[in-house]
Amino acid sequence: MTPSFGFACTDANEPMKPWSFERREVRDDDVRIEITHCGVCHSDIHQARNDWGWATYPLVPGHEIVGRVVEVGSEVQGFQVGDKVGVGCMVDSCQECASCHEGLEQFCENGMTQTYADKDRRDGQPTYGGYSDQIIVRDKFVLRMPEGLDLAAAAPLLCAGITTYSPLRHVNLQKGQKLAVIGLGGLGHMGIKFGVAMGAEVTLFTRSKSKEAEAKALGVAHVVLSTDQAQMDAVANTFDYILDTVPVPHDINPYLSTLKRDGTHIIVGVIGPIDPPVSGAQLIIGRKSVIGSLIGGIAETQEMLDFCAEHGITCDIETIKIADINEAFERTVKGDVHYRFVIDMASLKDVRQAA
Repeated sequence: MTPSFGFACTDANEPMKPWSFERREVRDDDVRIEITHCGVCHSDIHQARNDWGWATYPLVPGHEIVGRVVEVGSEVQGFQVGDKVGVGCMVDSCQECASCHEGLEQFCENGMTQTYADKDRRDGQPTYGGYSDQIIVRDKFVLRMPEGLDLAAAAPLLCAGITTYSPLRHVNLQKGQKLAVIGLGGLGHMGIKFGVAMGAEVTLFTRSKSKEAEAKALGVAHVVLSTDQAQMDAVANTFDYILDTVPVPHDINPYLSTLKRDGTHIIVGVIGPIDPPVSGAQLIIGRKSVIGSLIGGIAETQEMLDFCAEHGITCDIETIKIADINEAFERTVKGDVHYRFVIDMASLKDVRQAA
């Protein structure tokens, strides 16, 4: 086994704290990665607190992982020691079903293996995430970090980035089309950046007038206050697509009225019931659609990273020490971050020395 050190929680009501644990030995098709940075996703908090009901403890969160290769298995050909790499939300899939064959491993019909809070497909051992010094991952699920991307600011691309890039590619967002983004947070600000880079005219829907200046700085053409009925009426039948990044149940019916005929409302934030229910009339009148999207496959994630390098896109971040992770959780819940925390894993050495 491979001795490792990181931060974990042992119960839904317990804070994150230092933890020594073991990872598997490097297999023939594995890559061992020294983690330099790991993003803090709101999903990490949901899992740590078992908000979704499937957390397993001890739990080491983290699925926005970047670092450097320090060891490769005997059959690995695509990576070598020293390479800058990343790992996202999944570390394996069956590789046999139709979805896997189409490069859509996130929809694996036998269930993808999540980076943490899951079980390894081969030995059944728990998977542990990136709030740690290293990770060992099957080579097919390791991403190459392009030159020119700052590793810290690129870490959240492995979740927030691909979560918003993939649906825009899926609907084939075109130059000149009109895209609205609901919510200006970790996902929302990435959706804006991608929409602008793809040539769309981007509008932000927000409940807070104070978000207007920062949204304009990100490149949006318009800001609509969703609580102002006059502003909502003014954009009726306007948008080709709406990217909905709000992570809690909310009423999407008012937004559907702002879609053009054949427009599409894309949900990437809500895991759970849509409340209140969607009006069938809203969909029928105008032939509108509501769809969901879940991260992206490995090939598409690599495409997204390359797109970011080409267009100079990274996440807006605040770098923290891992000792401050519990405070970062609380600030994330309060929305007190612009727009993603990223842990500098060099700070883990200080914790280890003090332990």
